[in-house]
Amino acid sequence: MEILLADDHVYTRKGLEEIIKSEFKDAVITEAENGLVVLKLARERKFDIIILDINMPRLNGIETMKQLQQYENQAPILILSMYSEDQYAIRAIKAGASGYLTKMSAAEELIKALHSLLGGRKYITQSLAEKLAGSLGGKQTQSPHEQLSDREFMVLKMIASGKQVSAIAAELNLSIPTVSTYRARILFKMQMKTNAELTHYAISSGLMD
Repeated sequence: MEILLADDHVYTRKGLEEIIKSEFKDAVITEAENGLVVLKLARERKFDIIILDINMPRLNGIETMKQLQQYENQAPILILSMYSEDQYAIRAIKAGASGYLTKMSAAEELIKALHSLLGGRKYITQSLAEKLAGSLGGKQTQSPHEQLSDREFMVLKMIASGKQVSAIAAELNLSIPTVSTYRARILFKMQMKTNAELTHYAISSGLMD
């Protein structure tokens, strides 16, 4: 079995590798520190599973996953993130992920998820299943941030964390005018006028870790 493991923290990768090899002794694990490396490796080799973090430099996990969907015979993708299910899980599953786990999950959860993906099944926790059912029901009132695209949502969180437009542009590999356009769209969609309002909303809505 070959696994591509992407996370920008080397100690996190090593810890995950240890957990995986405790169950899959013969697993070959290839590491990547960002999404661009993932795309390069996935073009060159066939993997059985790809594990992606969301918050990676140069190209984040969600954007990486969307590009991976264009590859032929693409391996199932497990998102393993510091972000809670409330923040990114539904977005990740709808974008094509086969599973979503937080980094606070027990090692046993990761092993169960890998077995499911190897068996051709998705891995969704009970709490996420309930959230997905609610999102498809059409009866719940949509929260303002749920109107945002994945990229807009990420920019919202970065603005709320206090980052300047120039810093966001550098981290997402975008131009400053492009980030400013995203900010304007976010303000318009959420009917707000200032970064302070966005920050207050993100904190009060539990969008910040």
